Amino acid sequence: MSRTPQQQRWWALGALTLSVLTIGFDITIMNVALPTMATDLAAGTDALQWMVNSYILLFAGLMLPIGTVADRYGRRRLLMIGLAVFAAASLGAAWAGSSDAVVVARAVLGVGAAIIMPTTLASIAVLFEPAERGKALSVVVMGMGAGIPLGPILGGWLLNHFWWGSIFLINVPIIAAAMIAIAVLLPESRDSAPRRPDLVGAVLSTSGLLTLVYAAIEAPGQGWTEPATLAAFAVAVVLIAAFIWWELRSPDPMIDLHLFRSRQFSWGNVNATLVSFALFGLLFVVPLYLQFVLGHDAFSTGLRLLPLIGGFVVGVGAGTRLAARIGHKIPTAAGLLITATGLTIGATTDISSGFGFAALWYTVAGLGIGSALTPSMDAILAVLPPERAGSGTAIAMTLRQAGGALGVAVLGSLLSQVYTDRLDVTGLPPTAAEAARDSLAGAVAVASRVGDPGLAGSAQAAYVDGMQLVLVVCAAIAFCGAVLTMLFMPGRRSAHGPHPHEDTPSTAERRFASA
Repeated sequence: MSRTPQQQRWWALGALTLSVLTIGFDITIMNVALPTMATDLAAGTDALQWMVNSYILLFAGLMLPIGTVADRYGRRRLLMIGLAVFAAASLGAAWAGSSDAVVVARAVLGVGAAIIMPTTLASIAVLFEPAERGKALSVVVMGMGAGIPLGPILGGWLLNHFWWGSIFLINVPIIAAAMIAIAVLLPESRDSAPRRPDLVGAVLSTSGLLTLVYAAIEAPGQGWTEPATLAAFAVAVVLIAAFIWWELRSPDPMIDLHLFRSRQFSWGNVNATLVSFALFGLLFVVPLYLQFVLGHDAFSTGLRLLPLIGGFVVGVGAGTRLAARIGHKIPTAAGLLITATGLTIGATTDISSGFGFAALWYTVAGLGIGSALTPSMDAILAVLPPERAGSGTAIAMTLRQAGGALGVAVLGSLLSQVYTDRLDVTGLPPTAAEAARDSLAGAVAVASRVGDPGLAGSAQAAYVDGMQLVLVVCAAIAFCGAVLTMLFMPGRRSAHGPHPHEDTPSTAERRFASA
């Protein structure tokens, strides 16, 4: 039986969900393998950090120009290229013979992710009419969210049975299936009247964002007030300001900054960034807490993240349904308030709290994050004209990634400061004391090596103190976001007609059928 365009759109959505599942994996799976890779590749701390950070750097830095390229040359075509790049980089990382080769492969993975993410969301904006778009978006968000706990679970299992390169090979069959499905099911879409390429805007945006994210990555280690750090941030601000100045005056800008005149678009972006900040904060502190304070291995830690994702998935569904009935404002504000509540409960964690208490508060936080994220993203997509879907979604994803990188840098500095101040290394040799101050994992390893349970207890208590501060900061930001959303985000749109940038209910159907 042949599929109607309506049915085929949902099959195409399944292909898009497969595409982003691998990005969810790569958020967490790498952390599980770092200790093994450090031994097998003789990699130092700097090399290990750049194995993680090179991915983030390219992912955040390239999305803006790539979104515009997708609008101009075709979203399906670029998505296929992005998946091919991601698969090739996964193969390269799996058989890399040195830490430098892994860093390069991870950077190329970031390029692939920077192509996949905005083109996937742009395809949803083009394929689905407003009444269905929230539901479609929630499916993709849940697909990416499912990859987050699956990363350490699959990574731990693979490391127990194979070599470290197997954590990258898991991407390949998923990408192969996604490429076949996209080639068969997803119609091509592009801007019917593309603007001239904005090379100046592309150079300014890419260099500015790369510099900003690089500065955020390096600041915790070098020091926030060091001249090199301040210079990097200053250069980033100048480049980004020059980009904005150019875009507002260019006859053919790379992105339409006038979209920010829409309060729905602006606050959708603000809230999506705040929600991501809370999620990154959770993923930053909880796995280490489960592993080195509660004593679970990497595989068990992954399993114990499932309540967080369970809450997230329930929240995504609830937020999507509410947004369809009453608009984006209330579900987003409620989700941020629930997030703040969960994080506030988590901030009362002490050294004697167990997994049950942790699961309670981060499930509540996950419920709030899911409830706010999909309405925020749908609010952004709702005001994008289809021909600008790629560049518009690239703005949202760039703000989320850059804000997340900067947020993790700030949160990491706060956590590190509290941890270092509260850690008792009295009586330790200088080398051992330095290793203990460097990280909780280092302190636990030193305590085990020298047979000092008091050091392990001090390190765990110091980490919990730092985690409390991180959760308080995240809760305060989420709460402020909820209040500001209620004050400034538009409510339900008028029923007098569609938004001027939205399709009428039959347009998406006609566009799909004619593709």
